[in-house]
Amino acid sequence: MDRQTVGSAQSGRLLVEVREEGSSAVVTPAGELDHHTAELLREPLEDCLDEGHSRLVVDCSRLEFCDSTGLNVLLGARLKAEAAGGGVHLAGMLPVVARVFEITGAEAVFTVHETLDAALAD
Repeated sequence: MDRQTVGSAQSGRLLVEVREEGSSAVVTPAGELDHHTAELLREPLEDCLDEGHSRLVVDCSRLEFCDSTGLNVLLGARLKAEAAGGGVHLAGMLPVVARVFEITGAEAVFTVHETLDAALAD
């Protein structure tokens, strides 16, 4: 299992770490994903896709908040990943974040896993 860190981006409210794990790129946002921090997630997701990783696993276990702007970043990455023959898998969502996906119906368009290990095993 390759746990090499590919990169990270940070602001006062969001830290994004990226690493390769087998055939997946694992993107871990920590903090608040909103209008002010969305670019910090969009750029690493797009970089992963540009580098040929069509299977993205977003480890949401450290994501404390997600608004509609953050949701749109994930939806955009999903469309690009699917166009490349892959997809975006979400793992370990905290209840407050899962509720946003439930209310908007977005959970129906993502593959959602209880844990990161489950997402990587899929």
